[in-house]
Amino acid sequence: MTTIAPDYVKTDLGNIQIAPEVVEVIAGLATVEVPGVAGMSGGLANGIAEFLGRKNLSKGVKVEVGEREAAIDVSIVIEYGNKIPEIASEIQRNVKHAIHSMTGLHVVEVNVHIHDVHFRTAEVEEEETAVTTRVK
Repeated sequence: MTTIAPDYVKTDLGNIQIAPEVVEVIAGLATVEVPGVAGMSGGLANGIAEFLGRKNLSKGVKVEVGEREAAIDVSIVIEYGNKIPEIASEIQRNVKHAIHSMTGLHVVEVNVHIHDVHFRTAEVEEEETAVTTRVK
């Protein structure tokens, strides 16, 4: 595990170190706050962790952290019916603001990768069908 360079956050009382995993969690939370994001898209390891009951708050997030800058990649699932460019722009703004305000890092880029589309109406219809067949 690497941390932000100690000379960046030296104080009279000592050093402050922020692990890259913290930046990942901040980016993940800032992403799912945006309306129209159905969820994060992670790989096999994230799926296994969720299956075992562990919530991974950095799912679908990759970061590169330097001394004073960070680059972020987020992989998302978008809700059907939303304008992808608008949602992606809002994610970029929200992630950049959250990371800068909480860590002081300058965010040089936020790349948004859309991996899937979530159809909410199909799930609702399936649930209604399941309920009616059990009642008969």
